Amino acid sequence: MGRPETLLEGLCGHALSFGSHTITVEYKDGHEWVFANKDGMNVRTAKYASSSADAKELRGNLVTAAKKPVRLIAGGQVYLLKVRIFDSFGEDSFEVSIDPVPKHDPSIAPPFTAKQGQYLAFIYNYTTIHGRAPAELDMQRYFRVFAPSVHEMIKTLQRNGLIERTPGEARSIRILVQPEHLPRLG
Repeated sequence: MGRPETLLEGLCGHALSFGSHTITVEYKDGHEWVFANKDGMNVRTAKYASSSADAKELRGNLVTAAKKPVRLIAGGQVYLLKVRIFDSFGEDSFEVSIDPVPKHDPSIAPPFTAKQGQYLAFIYNYTTIHGRAPAELDMQRYFRVFAPSVHEMIKTLQRNGLIERTPGEARSIRILVQPEHLPRLG
């Protein structure tokens, strides 16, 4: 999975690792309690003192995700985290659903930026010519950018469902966009 971007993403990735697709965060006795729901049972997965930096970060992550769902990559699959805020004994509580993102319809061109299109076109052309996907170093050299820029672009393309990767396997990028929807490599 790589390092999660936020505490919320880490907790959701942990919940997914044992088959849960929902977590709940509730305040009680000066703590933020995190429960994963599996087969109708709530299993406590974390507990943070409400005054701690982790609890504050988690609450911030939850409020942000309640406004706009967050994409999470776990086990090579893209998930959408949707947060519902509800009242529990006068306190805000949060329910997070962790749902797989459906694959794009290949007959419809998916939305992507011009820069994302160039990366997709490069990956497609490189794979066609060399018979294997490019390494991040190949993209770094072609686009004349630093390694973190390439890595962030790859993560963005995967989060947006434009490519797939096999976790832990080098050169495992697979394009999920039909070639006719890709721009010319410029």
